[in-house]
Amino acid sequence: MPEKITTDSGIEIKELYTAADVGSPDNSLPGEFPFTRGVQPSMYRGKLWTMRQYAGFSTAEESNKRYHYLLGQGVSGLSVAFDLPTQIGYDSDHDLSEGEVGKVGVAIDSIEDMELLFAGIKLEDVSTSMTINATGFILLALYTALAKKQGADLKKISGTIQNDILKEYAARGTYIYPPRQSMRIITDIFEWCSTDLPKWNTISISGYHIREAGSTAVQEVAFTLSNGKAYVKAALEKGLDINVFGKRLSFFFNAHNNLFEEVAKFRAARKMWAVIMKDLGATDEKAMMLRFHTQTGGSTLTAQQPLNNICRVTIQTLAAVLGGTQSLHTNGYDEALSLPTEEAAKIALRTQQIVAYESGVPETADPFAGSYFVEALTSEVEKAAWQLIEKIDVMGGSVMAIEEGFMQDEIAASAYKYQRDIETGEKISVGVNKFQTAETNTTPVFKIDDSIRQLQSDKIRSLKERRNNVKAAECLEKLAAAAKGTQNLMPVVIEAVENYCTLGEVSDALRKVFGEYK
Repeated sequence: MPEKITTDSGIEIKELYTAADVGSPDNSLPGEFPFTRGVQPSMYRGKLWTMRQYAGFSTAEESNKRYHYLLGQGVSGLSVAFDLPTQIGYDSDHDLSEGEVGKVGVAIDSIEDMELLFAGIKLEDVSTSMTINATGFILLALYTALAKKQGADLKKISGTIQNDILKEYAARGTYIYPPRQSMRIITDIFEWCSTDLPKWNTISISGYHIREAGSTAVQEVAFTLSNGKAYVKAALEKGLDINVFGKRLSFFFNAHNNLFEEVAKFRAARKMWAVIMKDLGATDEKAMMLRFHTQTGGSTLTAQQPLNNICRVTIQTLAAVLGGTQSLHTNGYDEALSLPTEEAAKIALRTQQIVAYESGVPETADPFAGSYFVEALTSEVEKAAWQLIEKIDVMGGSVMAIEEGFMQDEIAASAYKYQRDIETGEKISVGVNKFQTAETNTTPVFKIDDSIRQLQSDKIRSLKERRNNVKAAECLEKLAAAAKGTQNLMPVVIEAVENYCTLGEVSDALRKVFGEYK
């Protein structure tokens, strides 16, 4: 073994930890400020984490079949993946949608697709998470319009839209409008949901994609919490009450293979967010709680020896649960090759269920508390993350740091180092740069047919022939006028989708007013 061992974040790991390494112990209890040990006093003894499976592909009809299958297998919450055109505000019949319809998620062009997506599912009875950002406000409008059609009580509708545009500029790239106009849409969502959809989590501030782009665990915490601060400050400037909207903020983190650093990361993030919210003026402890969803690390999965990924996902599941997650999605072992097959999705869900019901891990809150190693590592992650946050604060906050390219450069440097360490063998990836075997891949691959685009285009044409086009045009004009002023956009968008305006039409109405970010 080398003399000096560090985590991917560059934190040195000592050969042995003792009480002297812990310093001043954090003697707070789970459910108490600053929530280092968890947001609930009894944690999973009271209620297990929500077991979600992220799914969405092809058409709304096909995805609906997978949702019914997953609900039958015991998932307790749905998590919707959308295709690339839906994510960036293009209908399936747009020229730029060619080759992408239904590929990385489901194609949603109108309220009719939304009805098909949730056919046979009462929205009052499920919690739905939607991984959608630039067009998050449109998907929320479609979901709300469908709930109203079902006769649901909007006060009972629960779920989350990711709605985190800052990480799109920093790490992922599916943005439409410039940052400041995007922030206006997000605060409109905060404001509207606080009165009309009170149980809805209005944002899932996402470190997941920051980590997928190549960041370290420390950068994931620092950049995510900095983005969170930016959203809170924007909402405060709009005059919103931090003790109200603060309770509807949630987070989305990645879980990677270094079990102890990941647990320390989750514990440190909770403590730091509680301090940030208190400093920004929150007085209600529920508004200071960092509640988060976790997804196992997509970028850790290997196309080589894909069944090894089941072991990786198990370690990552343990990290998330030992770290106190509220909700979890586990990746299929075949996702380095394609969208997950039904069999791979079932094994991924069973992994969560085995940890929940057979491992004993959920039986006590924060089981790693008091570990000299984990307590010391929690402090190290926290210290390094605060240093990065302070740098961003000096720049003027996340929006400025993104506009100046600071976050992007930091992530790129970490991604480069990680890849170089794999290629030089300094870091071992089992089956990739060590313990390789000559293999013929026999893993079944899930493929999406290109004919999906034609099916979706036919649906759009039929919709436009049947709807009241005068009314649809009026709704889009009304939306453009609202965008030029200061009124909340959500009621206008809901009215537009209820009158069968398509996702692309709504996006374009705002493109004309806000412009596009290049």
